[in-house]
Amino acid sequence: MPRWKDKEQQKGNPEPAWEEGSDNIFKDLGFSGDEAVNLLARADLMIEIRRIIKERGWSQRQAGRELGVAQPRIAEIMGLKTECFSVDSLLKYLDKLGQRVSFVIEAKHDVA
Repeated sequence: MPRWKDKEQQKGNPEPAWEEGSDNIFKDLGFSGDEAVNLLARADLMIEIRRIIKERGWSQRQAGRELGVAQPRIAEIMGLKTECFSVDSLLKYLDKLGQRVSFVIEAKHDVA
């Protein structure tokens, strides 16, 4: 069975080629710049909601009651289904969890 080799190994270089990633995994996966920024924001908010639910030891059903949503919505959060939520809805959930969200705005250092 043939063994896979990356392009650098095929050229005789024993070291694999590495490409430095950006600070946004969604951009690295090929999403457009605007979409990647939005997906990353949603993922960050969802990760925080997940952390709080786990920290409080809530079941998905209990978390749903606390947030006023059905359990399947909590399952989508726990599964990081970013396509199922808007930034707005995630901010509302964090507010219901007693969290204040603040934003940091910085100049971009890389030009893409």
